[in-house]
Amino acid sequence: MPKSFSTIKVILSLMLVPALLLPTPASTATPLIEHQLEVSIDPVAGRLQVQDQMGLPDDENEWTILLHSGLDPQVTAGHAELTALGNREHLTAYRLRRLDPGPVTLSYGGRIRHDLESIDEGMGRVRQWSRGSIGPDGIFLDGSSGWYPRIPDSLQRFRLQVQLPAGWTSVSQGAGPGDTRTGRSIWSETQPQDDIYLIAAPFQLYREPGAGFEAQVYLRRPDPELARRYLEATLQYVALYSELIGPYPFAKFALVENVWETGYGMPSFTLLGPQVIRLPFIVQTSYPHEILHNWWGNGVYVDYESGNWSEGLTNYLADYWLKERAGQGIEHRRDMLKSYADHVREDRDFPLIEFRARHGSASQAIGYGKGAMFFHMLRRNLGDESFRQGLRRFYAENRFQHASYADLRRAFESVSGQDLRPFFQTWTTQAGAPRLALAEVQRVRDGDGWRVTGRIEQAQAAPLFPLRVPIVIDQETGEPQRLIVVSDSRRVPFEIRLPSAPVRLAVDPAFDVFRELSPGETPVALSNLFGSDRGLILLPADAPFPLQTAYRQLAAAWQQGRPDWRIALDREVAIQPDDRPVWLLGWENRHLDDFAAQSSGFRLDVAKRRLDLQEAALDGATVSPVLTRWRNGQPAAWLAASETSAVPALARKLPHYGKYSFLTFTGPEATNRIKGQWPSDDSALVHWFGARRELGAVQDLPPLETR
Repeated sequence: MPKSFSTIKVILSLMLVPALLLPTPASTATPLIEHQLEVSIDPVAGRLQVQDQMGLPDDENEWTILLHSGLDPQVTAGHAELTALGNREHLTAYRLRRLDPGPVTLSYGGRIRHDLESIDEGMGRVRQWSRGSIGPDGIFLDGSSGWYPRIPDSLQRFRLQVQLPAGWTSVSQGAGPGDTRTGRSIWSETQPQDDIYLIAAPFQLYREPGAGFEAQVYLRRPDPELARRYLEATLQYVALYSELIGPYPFAKFALVENVWETGYGMPSFTLLGPQVIRLPFIVQTSYPHEILHNWWGNGVYVDYESGNWSEGLTNYLADYWLKERAGQGIEHRRDMLKSYADHVREDRDFPLIEFRARHGSASQAIGYGKGAMFFHMLRRNLGDESFRQGLRRFYAENRFQHASYADLRRAFESVSGQDLRPFFQTWTTQAGAPRLALAEVQRVRDGDGWRVTGRIEQAQAAPLFPLRVPIVIDQETGEPQRLIVVSDSRRVPFEIRLPSAPVRLAVDPAFDVFRELSPGETPVALSNLFGSDRGLILLPADAPFPLQTAYRQLAAAWQQGRPDWRIALDREVAIQPDDRPVWLLGWENRHLDDFAAQSSGFRLDVAKRRLDLQEAALDGATVSPVLTRWRNGQPAAWLAASETSAVPALARKLPHYGKYSFLTFTGPEATNRIKGQWPSDDSALVHWFGARRELGAVQDLPPLETR
């Protein structure tokens, strides 16, 4: 699903090699550059012509400027000298030496057109990105494309005039686009920006006024109904987050349709791919995430050297919070812990301060998942009111400035009066997760009630984490009792007095603590296989040749970047291995009977190609099922396509359904019909005082309110 633009920004920033740069000025203030840009673009030729009047700070006279190679910049106004320093990748560094005070104007032009490149994000997941391109199908340019004179580690304020062919419209941050009927767009942003973006295409523009801003939608073909849904969602979520955090910081928010599949969040707009924006659930799931980035990441900038806090906080207040408001907070927190367990190996783990951007499933589980749980634990420690006030203080004090975890800590300390240094220090600088254990649970009569004692242990090899561990005890009569155990040593005893006999004691049953999951707490799911470094994919030797070929192509696509996953025909393996995950493909697979034996939750009739699932009888001729189960302690999965044409869509879609235990799809486009998880079992963090029995579901605490 769409995520933020920070990955591309970080990758491209690595190209700005320090050897080409002049020494950093002694001043610690971030320089603010004023740009008056006049741009003319020929999309067919892939060329642009630019004149930029740059207002430079008075305290320095020498600057390093980065531009795309081959643009041949010249000083056309102002008294200054420009000297080429060298090339790196697609950029050229120049020394700009100002000889007299005042603005300097550079004029330059040339061709910018780069092919799409791919980022491997894990088994079956590949994402595309661009260094920048001007073409007949659209324009995508940012500072790392080198389309405007960029001074490293500076902020920008700008007025941008863009001349395009008639029928084309440009998009940038801030206010605009003005009257575009002649192909001329005008954009301006007075607040300091960490980059300047230029997107353009023959867009159809839709707009709706909001409270202090304008909602806009830019589509590549007319679609009033789609535009209406996004305009309404924009007004809804901007109002929601303005109430929670503070005023929306830009003149507009725009949905912009990209030419390739993306999920980028820029200041005051998001750039989403043509398929993504038409998925019916995106407007209520990933779209709020991109809107919220206008507070976190684009309204308060990230000090990347001290860690990217923005993705964790945005994930928490968008993806997670919306689930919490819908009554699904417990499930979502469990899913974040499971994603960490499935994708993060010891050699891939790192602390939050080392997270820069998502570059795969492991980094996403840390930066987005562990980052979100960090803020959840902070909220539970402080209480909702102090958490809200801390968010507002942090935003108000750091708008359009670079901020770090230390700035977050100071904001929350100021509103809560607590010393949060131990919490922030441990959870942001220490890799790994605590492993909880429950020991020596006892109950004794205590007058007319009961007394329950026990011990909470941190059993991980890593150093201790500061924890507030919830314990919930169900009673024979009355409401469940809740106890918070402050865990600041390896073994911490606890004691609680109850008015009624205890029935069950559960440690952190609502998954409020970021920790290692205990066996039994979560069901087997596709992520158990997609997150594994090695495994076996067995193809059906007896399948028709076109179908077998399609399965082989699916397996090869999933195998990319995972060299320890092996592909074999089912007839080449007499007995499935017990030391790694196994994928079985096809109804014709010789190992399918073994997969179905003693199954729980489903029943297969292989001869009739029939599946009984969730009280429904499904025909394999019309349904493509995907099932998982445990097999001798290892995850196993089975996929069977109802038609050969469905296999490519299944190959593309399934890696995005990692949290599910079973799914069904129909048609060549693999439209999802059923999805779910097998029931979880008890774990070592649950203690029964007698025989097990049916009890009510664990209740979550009330959701975070905006005020």
